[in-house]
Amino acid sequence: MEKPFVYITRKLPEELLEPLKQVATIEMWPHDDQPIPYDKLKEKAKKASGLLTMLSDQIDASLLEASPHLKVVANMAVGYDNIDVAAAKKNDITVCNTPDVLTNSTAELTFALMLATARRICEAEQYVKEGKWINWSPFLLAGQDLFRKKLGIVGMGRIGQAVAKRAKGFDMDIYYHNRSRNEHAEAEYGATYLSFHDLISSCDYIICLTPLTSETVKLFNATVFKEMKDTAIFINVSRGAVVDEAALYEALVNKEIAGAGLDVFEKEPIQTTHPLLSLKNVVALPHIGSASVATRWKMGELAVENILAVLQGSKGKTIVE
Repeated sequence: MEKPFVYITRKLPEELLEPLKQVATIEMWPHDDQPIPYDKLKEKAKKASGLLTMLSDQIDASLLEASPHLKVVANMAVGYDNIDVAAAKKNDITVCNTPDVLTNSTAELTFALMLATARRICEAEQYVKEGKWINWSPFLLAGQDLFRKKLGIVGMGRIGQAVAKRAKGFDMDIYYHNRSRNEHAEAEYGATYLSFHDLISSCDYIICLTPLTSETVKLFNATVFKEMKDTAIFINVSRGAVVDEAALYEALVNKEIAGAGLDVFEKEPIQTTHPLLSLKNVVALPHIGSASVATRWKMGELAVENILAVLQGSKGKTIVE
C-alpha cells in the first residue's frame, strides 16, 4: 500500500519529522528563511494528504478545492487566519493549530517588549554602541516605570492571563477587555473588566492580544489612539492588521502616545523604509513571540502529532472548530 504524501512548507529539523516518516512520504521546502511561493504550494497540495504549514502560507479556498487527497492542514501557529477554515470544512479537511505550548514563551516576549519600550532599552543600547555615551546625566534616556501602573489587556485568553500573572510581580493594576468576562482571570489575578473605551482611556500600558477577525481589523485606529493617555505605551503581539499603522505613526509623531512595542506588522517582513521604523520610541521585532528553541520544537511536535492522528483515522489533537 502506497504511503500518503505530506508536504512541509518550511525547513524543519529531520529529527522532528521521524514519527511522520514511519507512515508517510515526506517532502519539505528546502528553505527556513523564505516562504514557499503560493503557486508551488498549490502544486504540491494537489497530491498531498497532509500539509504542515506556517502562518505565512496562504491556504485559501482555491488551493483546498484543488487538493482532492488532502485530509489535514496542521498550522505551526496558534493563529489560523491564513487558512480558509470554512472552505476546509466544506471539503472535509481537518484544520489544526498549536495552542497552549507557546503561551508562556509569548507572554515572556510580551513582557520583555513592554519593558524594553518603557525603559528605552534598545535606544540606550544603540546610544552606547554608537559611542554617544560620554557623560552621565540625571535624565539621560529616562523612561517609564511599570511598578504599580495600570495595565490594560485587550484579549484575555491564555496568553493574556500569562501576561497578567507576570504583571502581578510588578504590582500592576490589571484591567482587561474581552468578548466575554473571564471570571478565572478576575479571581486568580485580580483583573478588572472594562469596556474597550474605558480601558484605552485609563491605562498606562495597553497590550493587544486579540485574534484577527473581521471585527478586529484596524481596531486600533486614529480615534482610539487619540483617546489614550499621552504617556501611554502600546504593545502589539497579536496580528499587525488589528492596527492602523499610519494612524499609529501619526499618534507617535504628534505625541498622542509615548511609545509602541511591535512584534507584528500588517505586511511581513516589514520594509526598512516603513515610517514606524524611523521613530526612536518604537521597538520593532520580527514576529518572534513564541521563538524559544523549546517552544518551537513543541509546536513542531504538535503539528506532526496532528497530521499523524488524522492520517491514521483519529481526530487531531488540537482541531480548529
